[in-house]
Amino acid sequence: MSDTPPDRLASNPSSPYYDADVLERGVGIVFNGVEKTNVDEYCISEGWIRVTAGKAVDRKGNPMTIKLQGVVAPYWRNDNAEEA
Repeated sequence: MSDTPPDRLASNPSSPYYDADVLERGVGIVFNGVEKTNVDEYCISEGWIRVTAGKAVDRKGNPMTIKLQGVVAPYWRNDNAEEA
């Protein structure tokens, strides 16, 4: 597994950017200097994250998201995952 998190990652299994192995290892996001825990998707090269918008859902039952622009800095939460 790579030492750097992927450029783009989504937590929604229907997204083409979903990667179960990476999500299992654990990726944390620092956005504009603040750690975010409700990130649904991120892209480092384009500089945005999608966060859930409260309890609102769309007509298919998926959570509504808001796209925020800024500095995205992902990091590995569990560095010992490779050793296990």
